[in-house]
Amino acid sequence: MIRKLVSLLALLALATDSPAADWPMLGGRPDRNMVSSPVAIPGGWSWEEGGAGKNIRWTAPLGHVTYGAPVISDGRVFIGTNLPEEDRRKGGVLKCFAENDGRLLWEAVHEKLGDATEDDVSIGVCSTPCVEGDTIYYVSNRGELVARAVIDGTERWKIDLRATLGVAPNQASASSPVVAGNLVFVLTGHGASPRTGKVANPAVPSFVAVDRNTGRIVWKDSSPGARILTGQWGSPAHGLVKGEPQVVFPGGDGWIYAFEPATGKSLWRFNCKAHEKIHPEGDPETTYNLVSAPVIIGDSVVVAIGEPEAGGGPGALRRIDATGRGDVTATAERWRLGGEAFNDSISTVAVVDGLVYATDTAGFLNCVDFATGARVWVHDLKAAVWGSPLVAGDRVLVQTADGDVVIFATGRKKKLVARHEPLPDCAHGTPVLANGTLYITGQRRLYAVGGK
Repeated sequence: MIRKLVSLLALLALATDSPAADWPMLGGRPDRNMVSSPVAIPGGWSWEEGGAGKNIRWTAPLGHVTYGAPVISDGRVFIGTNLPEEDRRKGGVLKCFAENDGRLLWEAVHEKLGDATEDDVSIGVCSTPCVEGDTIYYVSNRGELVARAVIDGTERWKIDLRATLGVAPNQASASSPVVAGNLVFVLTGHGASPRTGKVANPAVPSFVAVDRNTGRIVWKDSSPGARILTGQWGSPAHGLVKGEPQVVFPGGDGWIYAFEPATGKSLWRFNCKAHEKIHPEGDPETTYNLVSAPVIIGDSVVVAIGEPEAGGGPGALRRIDATGRGDVTATAERWRLGGEAFNDSISTVAVVDGLVYATDTAGFLNCVDFATGARVWVHDLKAAVWGSPLVAGDRVLVQTADGDVVIFATGRKKKLVARHEPLPDCAHGTPVLANGTLYITGQRRLYAVGGK
């Protein structure tokens, strides 16, 4: 009885505690739910070369292509990008800025592999890093899981996933690690060959758990095997389900896989490509991969399906019961929004007050009832969306491919609050709020927005 009570209290704490003011990882916390601490959002902003502008605290230069999102921890801002076009070196880079004024404190450069099929020439560090204590963890463009000291960037350990495990990424390594206890969880990025469309070595692990202090691989799993569709660019989530921990991975075969975090024991798996009326091994509703991070909410996982290479088409938004065991495809679907109602999506969802906020690549923001899956309202943003929606207090923020930041009121009645024109060179991105500052990521510049 005492154990059950402790587990229940732990679960309630996870569900009700407000996220920390910092934003130290993708989603802000291990369950990946895109909900931030309530803060006042500036009424508008602008920026001009030379420093003139409105509500801009600071800006900092990035490379020439940026796909990752910033994380904020202990007075520092971290983001992955690549080197500027004018730099004679070619590679990915993790940058560390001072949170108060945007000064560059340190950077870590990773040279290109020289093989564009595994490390595309136009891509840098795509992994959104994870900060735990005094260490930052991320995946480099070279397919390395790296641990560095937060204070000065000193390398603590590194695992070359290609050399150690035989991983062959498809175009890019992009997984964002999650840390829980003494373990770091990450997708290795193993993929199908862009030349042949086949997985050369299906036995290579797709999911790993690593001792966060030493870099020792604790367990590994190769469940997607030969079924990997293209690449594996997704990120895992960690949370409690009925008081017991789970780590959940989005596989490159379109399946969700859940494991016991400490041991790697398989708990359950679900085929996100299958329609609920189709046999799990029958014709798929969609052939898309999983790129968005799954979100753990209570005893459920909510995830959207889609990939950037697909070119747009039918996708699915699903709520999955996370309490089962084995292949739960035929039994665990609580609800699904799909077909013509939901396009493919690479965005992680935000869940708050019984509502799910989800975007798709076609550019629609959907508000969905968490309990039933009924769509409450939808808004056409008039531009594609690759980033994720962010909920802060009673506001939902979305950044479009055109760089606009669109703000809605949360709730069952659709209310468009503002549509802010793009800052220079802004396109795809995910707004991030931390410690009263809104971070907007451009391809070549990071903007810290807030009253001065």
